[in-house]
Amino acid sequence: MPETAERQRRGWMALLAKAPPARLAALLPDLPAHEMLRPPETGAVMVRGRAGGTGAAFNLGEMTVTRCSVRLAGGAVGHAWVQGRDRAHAARAAVADALMQTPAADRIRAGVLAPLAAEAAAAREARAGKAAATRVDFFTLVRGEDQ
Repeated sequence: MPETAERQRRGWMALLAKAPPARLAALLPDLPAHEMLRPPETGAVMVRGRAGGTGAAFNLGEMTVTRCSVRLAGGAVGHAWVQGRDRAHAARAAVADALMQTPAADRIRAGVLAPLAAEAAAAREARAGKAAATRVDFFTLVRGEDQ
């Protein structure tokens, strides 16, 4: 089943939000002319959790986020929510979101999103490797009198 446009957008917005700010700045150093619809502003959101992933929801605590909305000269609007207080990261992610809705999308996908996705996958594999190194396999030996 092909991905819907909404699901694709969620994917690249999540990738931009989770990207290290310095890396995003290195991959997208020059921002095109844009208008701030909502300048970067910092606030808090309530994080909810579930015991065991399926239990009743509970409030885990608050998390600081920064949001931003921009409009490019061509009219494309981009939004971003990023963890923490990095206003430049929020603005850059919003511009990248807007660019993904223009003819420049293929260039942004190849030059920004693909490297970020590859680096995120490598980081996940590294974490999984470290966790696997601590894995303990339990087994039972058959004793002679148990046969």
